[in-house]
Amino acid sequence: MDMLLPGVRGVRVLERPRLQGRLPQRIKVDNGPEFSGNTLDTWAFEHREQIAFIRPGKPTDNGHIESFNREFRDECLNQNVFLSLHDARRTVEAWRQDYNQRRPHSSLGWLTPEEFRAKNITCNPLETTNLQVVYAVG
Repeated sequence: MDMLLPGVRGVRVLERPRLQGRLPQRIKVDNGPEFSGNTLDTWAFEHREQIAFIRPGKPTDNGHIESFNREFRDECLNQNVFLSLHDARRTVEAWRQDYNQRRPHSSLGWLTPEEFRAKNITCNPLETTNLQVVYAVG
């Protein structure tokens, strides 16, 4: 929720977990403007990150993200009327904190994403591909 160009916004989203040492070896993204173009390509090359794009027109390639987007839309965006950009940012941040810190997820053994990460559970990489910790931009 900012006024940056899409490519710069995509890099900004990835930069925070990278600085915390939390990026996977491969990042799967859709073909949206935030993740296409030279800005992301340059960033990925500089930081030795592999970017994998889903097939155009195939949102099922990224089903867990589509599910997250539906949840975010239904629980946050569609439930609120934002009076200003500041109001929207505040509301989205409160939802993000609830999603990451207070809401247990069945796919994580009924832990919150923060609890799951804090426990540093070692398991099959295929079992953790859907781990989503939502980062605030800014």
